[in-house]
Amino acid sequence: MIKTDILIIGAGPTGLFTVFEAGLLKLKTHLIDALPQPGGQCSEIYPKKPIYDIPAFPEILAGDLVGNLMEQIKPFEPGFTLGERAETLERLEDGTFIVTTNKGTQHHALVVAIAGGLGSFEPRKPPIENIADYEDKGVSYFIKDPEVYRDRKVVIAGGGDSALDWAIYLAEVASEVALVHRRNEFRGALDSVERVSELAKLGKIEMITNAEVVGLRGEDTLEQVVIRHKDTARGEEFKDADDFIPLFGLSPKLGPIGSWGLEIEKNAIKVDNSYDYQTNIPGVYAIGDVNTYRGKLKLILSGFHEAAIMCQSAYQRIFPDKKYVLKYTTVGGVQGFDGSKKEAKREVVQSIG
Repeated sequence: MIKTDILIIGAGPTGLFTVFEAGLLKLKTHLIDALPQPGGQCSEIYPKKPIYDIPAFPEILAGDLVGNLMEQIKPFEPGFTLGERAETLERLEDGTFIVTTNKGTQHHALVVAIAGGLGSFEPRKPPIENIADYEDKGVSYFIKDPEVYRDRKVVIAGGGDSALDWAIYLAEVASEVALVHRRNEFRGALDSVERVSELAKLGKIEMITNAEVVGLRGEDTLEQVVIRHKDTARGEEFKDADDFIPLFGLSPKLGPIGSWGLEIEKNAIKVDNSYDYQTNIPGVYAIGDVNTYRGKLKLILSGFHEAAIMCQSAYQRIFPDKKYVLKYTTVGGVQGFDGSKKEAKREVVQSIG
C-alpha cells in the first residue's frame, strides 16, 4: 500500500506542477499515469513541438517544458506509479481514499487530485479502407521526433493548429511537404495560416485545398497517397509520399474515472471553480484539461493556476486546525523534504501604509 497526502492522477504538466505547489506546503505527493514516463501528451505525442504561451518562455519545446518541471519538483521527492491506469476509487469512512490501478497497485491518500488531461485518447482516423495496413509503415497519427522526416516526402492532412504547426516545422526538415485540407478555409490560428501561405508562395509547402486523401498505395511501405479533389474536373491525383500524417485531433475518453460517481459534462469533470476546483465528491479535485466550468480555458497555464488553488484547499482539508500564511518563494526560498533549501536570491520587503 502506497501512502501519500495528495494522490495525483495524471503526470502531465498540470500534475507535475501540483507536486511543486504541494511541496511548498510540505505535503507529500504521489502520481499515477498510464504512460510509461511523466509528461503526458507533451512527452508522448509532441515532445519536439514548440509551445508559445508559457509565461517567461517566448518559445519552449513540450519535452523541455516537462524536463524543467521535473527539475523543479526534484526537491519534493514525489513518488510515481507509471504504466498503470487508475481503475477504482473507494472513499473510506474517515474521508480518505483508496485508489487501485489496473495492475492491482493500491494507493491510500488523504486527498485525490485528478489531473488526467484529456483522459485516455485515441487519434481520429480518416475513413481510408486500408489505412491500418500502413500504420508504422509510413502512416503516423502523432509526431514525436521530427527528425524522422528529414529529407522525406511528407503529406499532412488536416486544417487545425496541429496540422498547420507541423507543416510549418517540417518545411525546414522534409524534402517535400504537402498540406491537404478538405476546405479552402483553415480553422487554426491566423498567424499560422498566414505563415503557411507565405511558405506556399516560397515553394516550401504545397497547399492542396478542397480535397482529401482517400487512398494509400505501396508494396511493403507507403509509396503514394490518393487525393480526391472536389473539383470533378481535376478528379483524383496520385502523389508520391514517404509519410502520411493525418492530424484530425484526438477522441478523448475519461476511461474508468467516468464510473467513479463524479458529475460529468461533455466528457469532462464538473468542478466548483468559485473556490477550489473540488468535484461533487468531497476531497476529490479535478484540475487541468480534465475539468469543466463556466469560462474554462484548456491551457497549460490554466492548469498551473488551478493546481495552486487546489493545493491551498487540500492543505486546509488535511489540517483543518492550522492556518497557512502564504509566503512568496522570493522571500522563503524552496525547501525540500530532505532539508535542502534553495535560498531566495534577493529579499523582498513590502511596506503597507
